[in-house]
Amino acid sequence: MYSDLHQRQRLFYVEHITRELPYRLTALDRLREGIKDHEQELTDALQSDLGKSAFESYATEIGILLNEISYMQNNLRQWSADRRVSTPITLFGSRSSIHYEPRGVVLIIAPWNYPLQLALSPLIGAIAAGNCAVVKPSADAPHTATVIKKIIDECYEDEYIAATLPDNSITEELLKLQWDYIFYTGGEEYGKHVMEAAARHLTPVTLELGGKTPCIVDKDADLRTAARRIIWGKLVNCGQTCVAPDYLMLHTSVKERFIELLQQEIRNQYGENPIESPDYPRIVNLRHFDRLSAMLGDGTIISGGATNREQRYIAPTLITDVAETSPLLTTEIFGPILPIIPFDDIDDCVEYINTRPTPLALYYFTQSKKQARYIINHTESGGICINDTVVHVANNRLPFGGVGASGIGCYHGKHSFETFSHAKSVVKTTTRLYLDIKCAPYRDKLRLVKKFLK
Repeated sequence: MYSDLHQRQRLFYVEHITRELPYRLTALDRLREGIKDHEQELTDALQSDLGKSAFESYATEIGILLNEISYMQNNLRQWSADRRVSTPITLFGSRSSIHYEPRGVVLIIAPWNYPLQLALSPLIGAIAAGNCAVVKPSADAPHTATVIKKIIDECYEDEYIAATLPDNSITEELLKLQWDYIFYTGGEEYGKHVMEAAARHLTPVTLELGGKTPCIVDKDADLRTAARRIIWGKLVNCGQTCVAPDYLMLHTSVKERFIELLQQEIRNQYGENPIESPDYPRIVNLRHFDRLSAMLGDGTIISGGATNREQRYIAPTLITDVAETSPLLTTEIFGPILPIIPFDDIDDCVEYINTRPTPLALYYFTQSKKQARYIINHTESGGICINDTVVHVANNRLPFGGVGASGIGCYHGKHSFETFSHAKSVVKTTTRLYLDIKCAPYRDKLRLVKKFLK
């Protein structure tokens, strides 16, 4: 079904139209207008799929994309220009530069948790770099997938940019084809499968995965601020965020006070009964609801724990006394459940984090610059926030991506352009000079080579 589309995109790509800068800028304009024209439909779809409020839909999905398009357009001429680099004296008579060219025909596989942003944000980079692209939306967010396909169908001819139906079976069909680049966002296990499929054709990949994101609150932290920012970061999108705090490491000297502040902050943000809050989202489907509900019995619930299967509602839940073998501490939770682990020595936190798969993000709350630098230098993660959570994702001047088990590659802003581009080395040598040091016969040229190459 999609092999014909794939072939038509290849034929269109070799016409070199997509490489022209005005064409790329116009294509980004069309995407911006498409998002704006369908803003209400997108808001309604995100509400249907994930229970998102209009504010959260705009702040975490629609607005993020519009800002990314503007940033890309404002800088694309500079980023895409050939970049001169210095040339060593041994290549006297030559000039060197880097030329950015598109990858070709690329595949973007999107997840369900931010079904709009994580489908179209990579697409912005692919368009900016001059590629043709196929976007595969998630079947677990069907309402949003429908609007995404509608926007792309209206904005582009499918031999340039196309969106598939959201059926999961389509992903397997797409992975059998030979792409020039694959960009996948989702879980680690399927990420391995994507990488295996790509390896059959030696196709380069970006894998945006997830993992167990640690959040540490030290004894000197501003506790009230920490509680507010942790609850926000944990409960935005009902915890279904790849960089949500996944477990909380809490210094024993502030444990009781901080738990009280967390409970107070839940009430401040979502009221006494979050199920009645228009701002509290829902679990995406019953499969994930049942998975999360089963975890609630794996420890001592301090607060929360209420569920409503019909509404796919799980209350914000704080839980302690969790066994190390529990899924709460071995798998990515992806829900509004926050396990709490007490600690006395920050080195115990460092050891705990470093003996587990590398997380996509790490959050540390302290008022000590020295301690903050210690954590930055002694732990590994895709990104880190000091005294906040999640916000590094919103800065498109920063690369966003994982390391190790949390992913391969990065994107956002200039990093998206570079991800979907090949940096080609170019050397231009004058014909007015003919220096034959590099050519045989070598005779006594070794002395000259040693003088310059050392």
